[in-house]
Amino acid sequence: MPSSLPAVATSAGAPAGAFLAAALALPGIVPGLWSPAAHAQTAPDAAQIALKYLDYRDWQPGADRIRVRSPSLYVLKPLGDAFAVEGTLVYDGISGASPRFHDALSGASGIGVSDHRTAGDAKLTWYGERVAVGISAAVSSERDYLGRALAVDVRVSTPDNNRTWAFGIAGNSDRIDSVNGVAENQARRSVDVLLGVTQVLSADAIVQSNLTYSAGHGYYSDPYKLLDTRPDHRRVFAWLTRGNRYLPAFDATLRVSYRLLTDSFGSVSHALDAAWVQSLPEGWSVTPSLRYYTQSAADFYFDPPFPRGFVPGGNYTADTRLAAFGALTPGIGVTKRFADGWSADVKLEYYRQKSAWRLGGSGSPGLEPFSARWLQFGLAKTF
Repeated sequence: MPSSLPAVATSAGAPAGAFLAAALALPGIVPGLWSPAAHAQTAPDAAQIALKYLDYRDWQPGADRIRVRSPSLYVLKPLGDAFAVEGTLVYDGISGASPRFHDALSGASGIGVSDHRTAGDAKLTWYGERVAVGISAAVSSERDYLGRALAVDVRVSTPDNNRTWAFGIAGNSDRIDSVNGVAENQARRSVDVLLGVTQVLSADAIVQSNLTYSAGHGYYSDPYKLLDTRPDHRRVFAWLTRGNRYLPAFDATLRVSYRLLTDSFGSVSHALDAAWVQSLPEGWSVTPSLRYYTQSAADFYFDPPFPRGFVPGGNYTADTRLAAFGALTPGIGVTKRFADGWSADVKLEYYRQKSAWRLGGSGSPGLEPFSARWLQFGLAKTF
């Protein structure tokens, strides 16, 4: 099932360190909500259960494309004073017309796309004195794809708990068996390594920086794209830095992050995020956000008309997810905290992509604007 998401990484496997970064997330701490107190290496003292429902839709001028409905369940359970276990289950229901731009078929049956994905992960973490060690496993299954991953992470804090070093390694094994017979029992494997540090700057500020390197080999082509042939290996380097600053005068928190990603396909991308978390009376908070993303084209991407630049036996793609473009994603989230550990949230994001928005020059010519929106609802209980 070809991915509907626009980022270049989605068309060539998961972004570098995606599972490893998730494995290194602190139990019970939603990414982006981490705080100085959260980084002491101690087991969580409360259990948590969270339900999420995500509705995704994308479109281009004159054509709806893909819709995804995705419920998920997250559970965290402390096991005594030294262990914690957590896990997530996700189900994606995918439907719609086949993505445009030189597809080999209009969905598996020729009448559109219909598929589903079932995924889950589990993690066991041991907490010692200023040390935490986690072991994680994940699996993702679709009609034409099976992915499995294992990860080990270690976090070490200084005696004052103001600095935490993170080390991690993950192995990923994927099997691709496309329904159109182009890719039969193809394999892709990769190893991700992460090094990171989190530093408390003051009682109101914290910063985190991670370096990730991924080395993979195997099948990276898109079997649903005509003439699509990509290298059988991929090297990815990513640098992510993010910071939180609490502003007492406004009772609000400013979050900013920057990510640089470069890979052996020849693409370089930048992502800059900013969010303002505003506390309101009676347990309410509102979070407006804005993300800017830009990328250069892969070395073997060729602009329209199709199939200009194609040479038999050479690397070639007309997949516009590997083109040069820029994108903006404004969003708004609202959270309500209730008594007895209950909370609820809703988040809306809108994505707009154009070649002219590429940083540092015009993007790839001949691309139709691409739009998408995410609508997410959540309900959580801590006890």
